[in-house]
Amino acid sequence: MNIATAPTLPFYQPAGRECDLFETAHDNGLPLLLKGPTGCGKTRFVEHMAAQLDKPLYTVACHDDLSAADLIGRYLLKGGETVWVDGPLTRAVRTGGICYLDEVVEARKDVTVVLHPLTDTRRTLMIDRTGEELAAPSGFMLVASYNPGYQNVLKRLKPSTRQRFLSISFDFPDPETEIAVVACESRLDVGRVAPLVRLAGHIRNLSGMDLEEGVSTRLLIYAATLMAGGMGVVQALEAAVIEPLSDEADVKQALRDLVSTVYG
Repeated sequence: MNIATAPTLPFYQPAGRECDLFETAHDNGLPLLLKGPTGCGKTRFVEHMAAQLDKPLYTVACHDDLSAADLIGRYLLKGGETVWVDGPLTRAVRTGGICYLDEVVEARKDVTVVLHPLTDTRRTLMIDRTGEELAAPSGFMLVASYNPGYQNVLKRLKPSTRQRFLSISFDFPDPETEIAVVACESRLDVGRVAPLVRLAGHIRNLSGMDLEEGVSTRLLIYAATLMAGGMGVVQALEAAVIEPLSDEADVKQALRDLVSTVYG
């Protein structure tokens, strides 16, 4: 769990009217769900908007063992005393901040039960252990994200939960935008970034290859950062693109062949 207040805006290149929608949702106390592939900018978007609205941001990376108690809080032993310690969701409600649940479908089922009263007209958080019922102030906002491509029967957001949120679909940027993003984040010149983005397009368009997803913008930034630091193209792409995308020898070789085609 990470808590951050940013004095300056983290860089984010809008793809449409998503910033306006986020701000309107915040102003009206509406929850927001972000859908899209890994590394396409969902988390950076939330960080950018939290800084723009000058709101504290409580980010929770959801996982299989994340329970409602992890979000709400629990009693802990401190200095020989048992004291109540708020979790990130409770802190966000108390302070009127933004709570961002990244990959919410990974959390345990009891988490959605806690979220439901915060995502309708009640806007309340029940803390059974302390007997409190917190009313969310006007500045509080609940944001969640997930990757639809990874959903299966056991890890699926129920319609009853999805329909409590406004929703935005994210995807990888168009080539011109992605070049600008990667160049800005890595400090690599645009001329050297362009082939990276072209390579990413080829990888994302591959069919019949054992890849769960195409290369993310995040990985392109990693590769460009290595190159900006003086590493050669082949070595940078091996570490930042080929190895992260697959463990299969034949798939990695096919990716290397693509690199040779683009940079040949």
